[in-house]
This record gives sequence, C-alpha cells and structure tokens, in this order.
Amino acid sequence: MIIHPKDTVEVNLENGHKYALRDIACGENIIKYGNPIGHATCDIKKGEHVHTHNVKTNLSDQIDYVYEPEFEEIEPSTDKVTFKGYVRKNGDVGIRNEVWIINTVGCVNKIAGKLAALTGAHAFEHPFGCSQLGDDQSTTQLILRGLVNHPNAGGVLVLGLGCENNNIGEFKKVLGDYDPERVRFLNVQDCEDDIAEGVKVIEELRQYADTFERTDVPISKLRVGLKCGGSDGFSGITANPLVGAVSDRLISLGATCVLTEVPEMFGAEHLLMKRCPTRELFDKTVRLINDFKDYFTRHGQVIYENPSPGNKAGGITTLEEKSLGCVQKGGMGKVVDVLDYGDTVTKNGLSLLNGPGNDMVAITNLAAAGVHVVLFTTGRGTPLGGPVPTVKIATNHALAERKKAWIDFDASPLLDGVSMETLCGEFLQRLCAFASGEETRNEQNGYREISIFKDGITL
Repeated sequence: MIIHPKDTVEVNLENGHKYALRDIACGENIIKYGNPIGHATCDIKKGEHVHTHNVKTNLSDQIDYVYEPEFEEIEPSTDKVTFKGYVRKNGDVGIRNEVWIINTVGCVNKIAGKLAALTGAHAFEHPFGCSQLGDDQSTTQLILRGLVNHPNAGGVLVLGLGCENNNIGEFKKVLGDYDPERVRFLNVQDCEDDIAEGVKVIEELRQYADTFERTDVPISKLRVGLKCGGSDGFSGITANPLVGAVSDRLISLGATCVLTEVPEMFGAEHLLMKRCPTRELFDKTVRLINDFKDYFTRHGQVIYENPSPGNKAGGITTLEEKSLGCVQKGGMGKVVDVLDYGDTVTKNGLSLLNGPGNDMVAITNLAAAGVHVVLFTTGRGTPLGGPVPTVKIATNHALAERKKAWIDFDASPLLDGVSMETLCGEFLQRLCAFASGEETRNEQNGYREISIFKDGITL
C-alpha cells in the first residue's frame, strides 16, 4: 500500500512493515505520509525491507520554528446529534453517575479499596501525596483536583490520612469551590471505625448521585481525549486517521477534543504548528515541544529514544514515523488552545495538552483535564483503562479478533475498501452509545487505574 504520492516506501498489508519503492541512496531521506521519517544509513535496493537496520532518525534537539499558518476551518454542522448524559448543578454534563474515592495520599489506598469493594464505589490508588516537594506536590494536587471535579462522578469521597503534606486542609486550598452535597471529606486518623464511617458517607453520596437522571444533551457537550498505545505499522493508516475523522466530525458539531503525548509529536510538530491560527498559540506550541525536550536533556536522556520495542516489532522505525501517524488523531482542524499538565479544558475544538506518552499517565492526564471518554488506538493491544471510559480501537483485524475482551471497535475495514465516511459514521454511533451508558471493555473488565506524572524529589 502506498499512502502518499511522494512516498519512497510502501506498506505490506500483512505485517505493517515498509519496503522500498525504488533504489534509495545512503543518506537519502525515507518518505512516508509524504514526509521524511529518517534517512537511509546504507544503499537500499528496490523491494528491500526498510527498518531499524538501515534507517536512522533525522531529529535533533531544539529547533527554530517559523510561524507559517496553514489550516482548515471545519464547517459547523447543523445536524442534531445527542447522547443521554447527567446534567450537574453547575451545568456541566457527565456520561457516568458513579461515586469515586479520591485519596489525598497513598497511605490510605487499601482502605479506599476496601470501601470500594463494600459499596461499589470506584477507588483510584496512587503512591503520592506525602514526602513530595514543590512542583511535584502541586502536580499531584492538580491531577487529584481534576478528578474530584470530574462530572462523571455524581459523588466524591476525598479520603485522607491526616498527617500528609497534601492533607485535606491543604488540598481544599487547591480544590476551590465545590458542592458540599457532592464532595465529602474523611480523615481516617480522626475516626474510631474508619470503614464504618466511610461506608456511611459513601451511601449518602450514592443517594445524592441517584437524584440525577439521564437526559438528552447535545453532543457539543462531549469532551473527548485522543490517545494511542502499542502502535504498529497500521496505526497511521487505519485507527489514527479514523479517530482524526471522528475528531473533525465532533468539532463540526461543537464538541471538544484533546490531543496529548508531547514526545509523540516530535517530528510532526510542524504540522500542528501550522494549524495554530494565532501567533500566541504558535508560541505556546513551540514552548510545549521545547520544554518537553528540555525535560529529556535535563535528566541526561536521549530525546528520540523512541519507538518502543513493541512499536518496532509492529513496523514503526523512527519517532518521526510514529509521530506522523500519532498526530493524525487530531484531524485537520485548527488548534484552539494549548494546556499545561493539570489544566482543565475549557474551549470547544482541538486543544493540545502537555504530558508524556506513557499510557497510564496520559489517560489520567486526559481525565483530569475533564474529558468524558478517551479514544485509544492500538495495534498491539492493551487492557488498560482509566477513570473514564477508555474506548480501544484496533488498527488491524487480527488484534480485534484475538483480543475481543479488550477491543471496542475495529478500524481495519478501511484496508478492505470501506470508506472513511462510512466507518466514521459507524464509530460516531458507537461513541454516542458509550456516552449514553453502554460500558466499554475496560469498564466491563473492571480495569480502571491512574498514574500521576512525577519529576521531582521524594523525601
């Protein structure tokens, strides 16, 4: 399969790997998706396998970028698309009506787990909240704040120990205004029977959550996170372009999409920068990229030590190739905002969110930013799920068949001639069903967890 007329390689549809369309000289760029994905380290003959043994990245450290805007305006749609969600007191909308237990500190993880088992609430373990300093503790607080405020939770128990740095009193300063009927607090050092008291509070929160009922709401209220993991050679051909088409369709309907995984923008960042309609957004995107490169070098790490072994086995050779496939999830529309780690999304359209590519950290990051659901493309497969429904989209049919307990949607019909418009329409229907209460595979399996980004000192 030849993806772009400028390409010098084609993709084998059996294994996702690349093969030379013509003789390629040593030092010459390898072109895929119409862009360089690295250069040949030796002469490559027509038909030869093109991969890590004969290709090297072109990427280097920081780059001087030039603002050259070039983007599409997505035409607003007049279609009336709705889902059944829960309208909260503050006007926000949730697609689930659960009770969540959010710990201020890892010391109470097992108590939270026991309370969840006894009540049906959802607890999200993490090891942080104490012995952290400066920005590290602030990061923990911001992520926990985003989860406490998430509208998919009809009620939230903030569970503390009492002596931690991130104690409930300090956390409230970060949390800001909250609905006291929806958010309750419990320090387990302060009660004789913490389990009995926790069960009592959770039952009261459940009663409050039950006052909400599903009602029809416009899809413009939906906020969607965009993520990939365990990518393969088909990711940039099937699942990622499909999610990009869905993203554009959602944005035309007034909805919100959020693209993260900054290291997996390296090599394709110029495409995102072209889609910034203002110089301010362009400058923010440049900082987004360069600050993350600084994070790598500050820790003495090679910036482009990527793709992963699984990516390479699936046919991805360089970070440029991975990134050019990855950013397709963001569709073709303009960038409306650039968010820092721990920020909450506020604008309809496509936002870029600072954060790493690590699957669990990225899903947590997206949930804390306020997305209702994460669209997660994968070529290798993963059971992982976050606090919000995590829709797994297979890049190839073999994975969809082999891991039916993990996969929610198969994007491979694009390889068999099914049109993007048709498959996009099918997926949008499935997304509305998930938003209206149908469980994703990760929810059915009970696979839900969080991980918080750490870049500092632990005492």
